[in-house]
Amino acid sequence: MYKIPANTLFIGKNLVFVPECHSTNTIAMDLGQRNSAIEGTLVITDHQVAGKGQRGSTWTSEPGKNLTLSLIFKPTFLKPDQQFWLTRVIALGIADYVRSKVKGSVKVKWPNDVLVDGLKVCGVLIENSISGSIIQFSVVGIGLNINQLTFYKLNATSLKQQTGFDYDLENELHALLQVIEIRYLQLRDGKQDLLKADYLKNLYRLGEQHFFNTSTGSIQGTMVGVDLQGQLLVQTDNAIQAYDLKEIRFTDH
Repeated sequence: MYKIPANTLFIGKNLVFVPECHSTNTIAMDLGQRNSAIEGTLVITDHQVAGKGQRGSTWTSEPGKNLTLSLIFKPTFLKPDQQFWLTRVIALGIADYVRSKVKGSVKVKWPNDVLVDGLKVCGVLIENSISGSIIQFSVVGIGLNINQLTFYKLNATSLKQQTGFDYDLENELHALLQVIEIRYLQLRDGKQDLLKADYLKNLYRLGEQHFFNTSTGSIQGTMVGVDLQGQLLVQTDNAIQAYDLKEIRFTDH
């Protein structure tokens, strides 16, 4: 059981704890459809058995070891084609939190995974409910590896694996929510230039030449940025091409 955080203005003030569930995002989406669901509502579980990730992948987590949660936001000040600003905010908030805990290099892997020394410590899935020209609400699913030490994928890590410390999940939840709220308020206060610059500064492999798998084949190029719609900009010998999430993947080359 988690307590309502005392160090935030609105995030987590409405807290829904479920000991076990298929997906916190599914629960949060259902709550979001109800007008009574207030902004900042937190859905959190100790054991998520069918967590959702990007590109239809799954997110698995040992019970009671990590933070698996979803947050409801109502960014009505954004238009649907501006929804990537929320992606920036969440990624930066998580990166701020992780950087305060570890000594390794913390980066955001486009669009919003957070890495420590190239290993994934946090995955994010954002789902938006859009009606016409309005974002009715957004559900932000977060899976943050805290105390887990073994992973079925070798490219993952956790705070405990990085530091050797055992963490109190409730304390870490409150610290995480606080920094996410700070970043969200920056967006709400119109500080887009700051957020854009910070996101690029944190972006994994920015300015480096690498191979990518695209919908049309393998390419070699240099990540040069992200456009306003959140598409990844990659420069090749021919030109700068914009790719959305379904059109490009990183390789390990």
